[in-house]
Amino acid sequence: MFYMPRQDEEGQGLVEYALILVLVAIVVIAILAIVGPQIGNIFSRVTNGLAGT
Repeated sequence: MFYMPRQDEEGQGLVEYALILVLVAIVVIAILAIVGPQIGNIFSRVTNGLAGT
């Protein structure tokens, strides 16, 4: 027998996916806020090294 979701359950799955996406976005933003300055310093050093200064 096949499982047929009721009409009121279809929107619930969409909301759950949206919440997961929001949580992932928050985690990514937090990581970039913490690690961002360090990454910027690395790019600055590489740019300065390529420019010869």
